[in-house]
Amino acid sequence: MSAMLICGVDEAGRGPLAGSVIAAAVILDPAKPIAGLADSKKLSASARERLAPQIRESALAWAIGEATAREIDQINILQATFLAMCRAVAGLAITPGHALIDGNRVPAGLPCSAEAIVKGDAKEPVISAASILAKTFRDAQLLELDQIYPQYGFARHMGYPTAAHLQALREHGPSPVHRRSFGPVAQTLLPGLI
Repeated sequence: MSAMLICGVDEAGRGPLAGSVIAAAVILDPAKPIAGLADSKKLSASARERLAPQIRESALAWAIGEATAREIDQINILQATFLAMCRAVAGLAITPGHALIDGNRVPAGLPCSAEAIVKGDAKEPVISAASILAKTFRDAQLLELDQIYPQYGFARHMGYPTAAHLQALREHGPSPVHRRSFGPVAQTLLPGLI
């Protein structure tokens, strides 16, 4: 019997006030180990940018799933995160036998068995790989949004609630990619616009 294919799943972008929440699913190739895999938050941006193409080239399969700011506002950030994770796993060219999910909960609706691993991005290389792909994809997306909405400074804070971002929100109001259900954004809206 062949070894069961295991995919790692992680997300990026739960905390920011703007943009999508992004999940990645990765099935690594045991014959092509990748040196230096670690939790994306512990790696420098340059290390993530170096590792991401290696992961995409070496993995047996990988996919990105996304839930938009509008979906986050409609179903809440936790459910949107689960939705992005399910979309990522469903997008894999190979259906895995088992999924390792970073965190303490498993989303419903996955096409395989799954388990949640707290701090899994630091413990399981396959989750680390997913963490790196999700983070680099989301960062690239925020750099694009920075070109469209330069007044918010997305390239500097990636949508997180920094002092400069909150000031820009107060001055300009929210953009179409801001999450209106998040408190700091909701506070800048006129009543009835949420």
